[in-house]
Formats: sequence, C-alpha cells, structure tokens
Amino acid sequence: MFRAALARQTTVAAQPRPVRGVPDVHNRSSLRHSPLCVALLVVGLTACGTDSGGGTASQPTTGGALTYATPVEPDCLDPAVSARDVTALVDRNIFDSLVQQKPDGSFQPWLAERWETAADGRSYTFHLRTGVRFHDGTPLDAGAVKATLDHAVDPATESRYAAGLIAGYQGTEVVDPHTAVVRLDRPNASFLQALSAPYLGIQSPRALQGDPAGRCDKPVGSGPYRFVKWEKKVGVELSRNPDYAWPPKDAGHTGPARLDSLKITFVPEDTVRVGALTSGQVQAVASVPPGRAKTLGGTVQVLRAESPGAPYTIYFNSAPGTVLADVRVRQALRRAVDLDQLVKAVYFGQYQRAWSPLTPATPFYDDATKGAFTFDQAEANRLLDEAGWTTRDGAGYRVRDGRRLTLRWPHTADMERDQRGLIGQGVQAQARQVGIEIQYTQVDQGTIGELIGKRALDLFDVSFTRPEPDILRYFFGTDSTLEKGGGNIFGLDIPGLDKLLTGGVSTLDQAERTRLYADAQRYVVDNAISLPVYVPTSLVGVTRDVHGIEFGAGAYPLFYDAWIAR
Repeated sequence: MFRAALARQTTVAAQPRPVRGVPDVHNRSSLRHSPLCVALLVVGLTACGTDSGGGTASQPTTGGALTYATPVEPDCLDPAVSARDVTALVDRNIFDSLVQQKPDGSFQPWLAERWETAADGRSYTFHLRTGVRFHDGTPLDAGAVKATLDHAVDPATESRYAAGLIAGYQGTEVVDPHTAVVRLDRPNASFLQALSAPYLGIQSPRALQGDPAGRCDKPVGSGPYRFVKWEKKVGVELSRNPDYAWPPKDAGHTGPARLDSLKITFVPEDTVRVGALTSGQVQAVASVPPGRAKTLGGTVQVLRAESPGAPYTIYFNSAPGTVLADVRVRQALRRAVDLDQLVKAVYFGQYQRAWSPLTPATPFYDDATKGAFTFDQAEANRLLDEAGWTTRDGAGYRVRDGRRLTLRWPHTADMERDQRGLIGQGVQAQARQVGIEIQYTQVDQGTIGELIGKRALDLFDVSFTRPEPDILRYFFGTDSTLEKGGGNIFGLDIPGLDKLLTGGVSTLDQAERTRLYADAQRYVVDNAISLPVYVPTSLVGVTRDVHGIEFGAGAYPLFYDAWIAR
C-alpha cells in the first residue's frame, strides 16, 4: 500500500544528532470563539491550562524498565520492508546506521568511522568501525553493509520505502572486511541522510539469510536494545544489549543503555493512553492530545519537538481532466478555508499553521512562503465564477454543464491521528460556503488502497517526516509515482517543478540547493498544488522520574540515554 497512507501516524524518518527533550513551554494565545471554533470545541476539546514545567534531574542511574505507549503498531519490524513511522521508532533502538545526521544537516560517523565521496558524487567509500557485533554474535563487516542495501532494493523484499530512499543504487563492492564502496548511477545529495534513517539500519547478514517471514518478527541489529518478543495488538519488548559500546560520539554516555528493558505498547485511545501515564501504569506516552498538553502536571511533564519534512497537507489531484486541473479552482479552495482559526481551534496553539510544502524544521525551508495567501471567501467566489462555476443547485453547490463541483476525499479511521477528522470536517464545512462539495468519506484500508491505485480521488491528506528537502520529490516528482514506490499518487507531471527537484537532489553545492529548493517551494505555493495545514509536533508525556529522553530528527523519542530516578 502507498507509503504515505501507512505513515499517517507519528511522523518519523531519520536519525540526526539528537535534540534533548525539553518541557513544553509554548505559550498559547487565547482563542477567539468564532462559530467555527465554538463548533469544534463543542465536540469535546478543552482549553489548555498551565505549563507542566520540568523536574530537576539527579545523577543518572542504571536499571529499571520503561514502558512507552504509542497509538499505532508496526506492520513488520524489518526496516527495509515496513513504511510505518512506528516501525522506525521501534527499530531505532535495535539497529544502528552507518552515519548520523547533525542539526546543521551535516553528518558524523556511527558504524562508519569515516567515508569519502567520489568527485562525481556517484560512489561513497565507507571505512567501518571494528569490534561491533550484531545481537546474534555476527561481526559487523562490509558484507553486512552490502547485504543490508541489497536486501532493501531486492524486489522480493517488497520494500515500501527504504528502496526509494536509495533510488539509483547500483551495488556495493566489498573491498576488504572493513571497507565498502557503494555505487550509484547518478549523484544523490540526499544519500547520506537516507543512510542515517532507521529504514536503512544495518542488519545482521546471518539473519537476512533466514526465513523471510521471520525477519518481520525477529529483527537482528547491533543497537543498544535487543529484540525479545512482539505480542501482536499488545506491544514489543526489548532488553538492554550488554555488549553495546559504539554509540555516535555525541551521545549522552558510552557503553550499554541505562535501562534494563524497554517496552513499547500499543494504546490507540488518547484518553486511555494519557490515563495510563497519569496513573503510573506507563512512564511515557506518544501523541499527548494538544488539549491536554497544558493541563497535565504534578507527576507528569510534556516534551515537544516539531517535525521536519512535509507538514500535514491536503494534496490536490490536478491531473489533466480533473476538476482541480484548473488552478483557479485550487486557489479558490485554499481561499475558502480559514486555516489560522481552524488549526488554533483544533490544536489549542500547540501546533503552528503550515505555509510551505516543507516544515520550518526541514533543511532549506523557505520562510518567504509565509503569508502567501489568506482566507478570503469573496475572492474564492470570484475565482470560481471566473472558472465558469457560476450557477448553484438546490443544495447550494456550484454547477457547470450539469455537473456539480464535487471533490472526493476518502480517509480511513485506522490511519488517523491528531484529530485530523476535525480538520477534514472543518475544510468540508467551509468549502461548502463557497459552493464546493467535498465528499469526506470514511472507508477501510483496503478500499482506500484501491481508490489510490485507480486514482479515483481528488484530495489526499498526509504528513511525512524526513529531515531532507528531497521529500518534495517523493510527493511531486514525475518519477515518484505509486507504481515506482513514490508518493506522487496522482501521477502529476509538472516539468517546471520536476526540473527544480531533480536539480536539488543532483547537486552537492549547498548554495545551489538553497536556491533550487526555495524556488520549488514557491512554485508549489504559487500554483496551489497542495494545501499545507499544520506542522506536526511530537508531544511526549513522561513521568517526572524519567530523564535522558532525547528527540531524533523525526521528532520521536530516543531511549539510549534514558534513565529512571530511584
């Protein structure tokens, strides 16, 4: 199934230099009670209270068990197979990467001590650390690197994301046990970032030679935690790897993880998950509802981090022959929705409204996109009139040539989070005011996969985390169609944008990348190719005796340095 459809949970993709978890000290301005705001508040949202603050940590201790509750469950723990963000969350504890991304977008050694990039950008030579062993006792060598990357691109693996990260991969040459040369068929400026992602974490070659079905259930890496068991619908249990001695150099400590064990449980219901935290049944939870982020206090604090990559966005099917092929209709839909008020009402000031097809935490984000268009229903009506939708039917919807102005927006409850259903209802209600009918219909996962495959929809919503602007090519690139494992589900062919995105990933010149990605973001905004809605933000609730949790680039928690005060 389409990678983005599977990734609509907590946005996750890669592992840069961790950012320390910090208490939520974001100030929320008071909400204006417009009719839209009131309507949203009535369905059960509550105002935020006082900031929970943070506790004072004592000296780190070793031992103890930590349970982290998350709303969703992986589909497979083979990182090369799965596309789900929660898989990356789990697998980051099990698998290490060749390199680690730092906050400034540069990279530092991890399993690779050093590397050289060929002048033409088409090969990378990695020199591996010595002394690293996988959980099954197999030593890390260049053969493991080759086996991991070959496995990711093997059609039999049926990779839903990892293979696309290294598009252009030609193979790996094992020069000697600790030297691997990875070859590409073209320069790829996003290649090191791809290698830093959990989806390309280095796997035990012995495990990869085993039963393919078993790889989903028994992942074997070299990380700080070993896989113990996965009880479906309940949780994944991990235990400390006592031999671990190879964290990235900027980690908070060296040696094994401080916790004895880590359990990741699956609790879909927000109220149950938060209740388990406040009652002490678990020590940390994902996706604290924004309406609760300010009210949690006492023994609980909230950590927050904004995600890089693509914000939560409504993508438009503007292929030839569709209603949204007319840029005026796309512009009208954007103008019809009061996103400032909608995002405030649903998320209580915890998430900021998005403007660009990239979030502000993404390298090469262009702040000039902010304020590019405003809520203006009069202008929306004018644009629709100009596009020929001048009459209305008895229900108030616009009609042209006997056809109602209808947009199909299927969604599935199984893959939703962050009260996105309220966003959909708000967009639907406001679009109706200018005469646009949006059929915001709930379907099952099988049906939405079928509709996507047939391109029988006009709107599709998703967020996607990757600390790399090449994520734009995943959604808009001509060669990134569903059939090729990409996110361009509508098969859009936009030569002007394609040229910018291809140029951006093909050059290693940072100044040129800055220019190209700024132009690409403006192109998307100027041509109303999508509607960015809000910037996904990780709100992680933790009990005050938990310390050392950090955030990766994908704004999800890391547990290598975590410890529990006793």
